[in-house]
Amino acid sequence: MEIKNLKNLGLQWKIPALGKSMKKKILHIIKKKNKSKIVSLTAYSKNVASILDNYCDIILVGDSLGSVLYNYKSTREVSLDMMIEHSKSVRMGIKKSLMVVDMPYNTYRNSKEALKNAKKIISKTKCDAVKLEGGKKIHKSIETLVKNKIPVMGHLGLLPQSDKTFKFKGKKKLERENIIKDAKLLEKLGVFSIVLECVETSLAKHVTKQINIPTIGIGASNNCDGQILVFDDLIGLNPINARFVKKYVNMQKQIKKAVSNYSKEVRKAQFPSKKYSY
Repeated sequence: MEIKNLKNLGLQWKIPALGKSMKKKILHIIKKKNKSKIVSLTAYSKNVASILDNYCDIILVGDSLGSVLYNYKSTREVSLDMMIEHSKSVRMGIKKSLMVVDMPYNTYRNSKEALKNAKKIISKTKCDAVKLEGGKKIHKSIETLVKNKIPVMGHLGLLPQSDKTFKFKGKKKLERENIIKDAKLLEKLGVFSIVLECVETSLAKHVTKQINIPTIGIGASNNCDGQILVFDDLIGLNPINARFVKKYVNMQKQIKKAVSNYSKEVRKAQFPSKKYSY
């Protein structure tokens, strides 16, 4: 099915604070379905976001910042205020990409709470959309946000905010059936895309074919319509050895080399030289 406009999916968002630019970005993402892969990465600061903006379709301010930046054991410890402050920084670095912000744990337990907090995130960060984890259990919250013209990205499979153990999803029949049902439900509710995290390859392929909105995979094979990784994982800065993470550069090694050279020059009074002095 070729999607020519948002009305095909019953999505008619009108957010005064974001206007036509936001709708254009959302439509751009949806139209990539079955045409070209969607490139996504996380960012937690302006400097990183400004680099990613040249290459990414979507930049996510993920609650993964809890473990990446603050060494939290769980994303449950991430607060709404933390997400907002980092998102404000990221917003300053984005000119083209669609900016999505994770709604942290315990901020969308019911429709009223979800709407209040989503509005707060959008008004303070000027992001383009929010992301919520889950399917049927949070369908009322998602429904309320969409009805109030707030763009929502879904998230199925491994749910870091609620799952107590880290293991891929889709091995068991019931698990597969529930993910498929949830994906169809989220599409019906009006989300514009769905992140599939740590989902078994054949299931990710099936879900992607069953729905008319893009799937964004992380540990869910190249059968998804796009991919997302945590930026610090991609550059080898975060000491993680998850199977789905490919380290495209060893930034830890490069930083160590730079700092080592700096420390040696300082101790030998070689820095700053005349070139770096007034």
